[in-house]
Amino acid sequence: MRAIRVHAFGAPEQLVLDEVPTPSLEHHGSELARVRMHAAAVNPVDTYIRAGTYATRPELPYTPGFEGAGVIDALPESMQGGAFSVGDRVIVCHAAAGTYAEYALCAPENLLAMPDAIDFTQGAATWVSYATAFRALHQIGLAARGERVLVHGASGGVGLACVQLAIAAQMEVFGTASSAEGRALVLEQGAAAVFDHSAEGYGEELMAATGGEGFALILEMAAHVNLDRDLDLVARRGRIVVIGNRAPIEINPRKMMSKESSISAAMLFGMNPQEKQRAQAAIASGLADGALTPLIQERFALEDASLAHQAVMRDGARGKIVLEIS
Repeated sequence: MRAIRVHAFGAPEQLVLDEVPTPSLEHHGSELARVRMHAAAVNPVDTYIRAGTYATRPELPYTPGFEGAGVIDALPESMQGGAFSVGDRVIVCHAAAGTYAEYALCAPENLLAMPDAIDFTQGAATWVSYATAFRALHQIGLAARGERVLVHGASGGVGLACVQLAIAAQMEVFGTASSAEGRALVLEQGAAAVFDHSAEGYGEELMAATGGEGFALILEMAAHVNLDRDLDLVARRGRIVVIGNRAPIEINPRKMMSKESSISAAMLFGMNPQEKQRAQAAIASGLADGALTPLIQERFALEDASLAHQAVMRDGARGKIVLEIS
């Protein structure tokens, strides 16, 4: 089969298209399904792992990618007659090996049935964004109906998922994005207002839009830039949840003391099995009733994975970056 392989950590050019053996169920235990992959999502964490800067490093060579979508083409005897059948369209939440390949192995608890209403590229773009957003919004942020929430960096894959989930939870949603196209996209999703976080004085505009009250909940995609400003924007006893960060930042904790506000953080891989099941159920329900619609910014062929890794790190995101495998 064709697969992207990384033979040495480094720049995007380390992503090369190789011919490798198709994974066999017999060689990988009895509890994994084999999925014929049609699309794989590209996430920023994929670039950190490829560069060798992530906290953990896979053994070289390896195939990148955590999530994707495709069709089950083989099941072990232990899974036959269960929740999935050969021929089912599925979302791969976390593959046993990388998803930048024509075939991937996946445990049943990491598969979601894919609704007919979405295509393979949308299915591939589902899990990481929506599960991260669900964890930040509900499991860590403890969002409540009617609360005012700010999604800082709302036009990226996770940001848009936060916006859609918050609207589904009947919250009053505000967002920020650096590009006019991104701001328009967030408004299309139903946000009450969207501001340019690269503009001078946008914090004052945000505060004025709340009548000076601030935000009960702030979901932060770039804490290394915004966290100290978020302490000014958060409401009394409000919560800030850090989802993304790329560097240290200095803050003044006295701002938290005066408002009795709090800062916490959310990470997808921090979910325990029960939390993961709740996230899967909520996402499946949202996809089925149309409340959640994955949005794709750009599609690349499998052999252009290096270009996709460059694209996912650019500013001005407007949805997810996806590899089309077939």
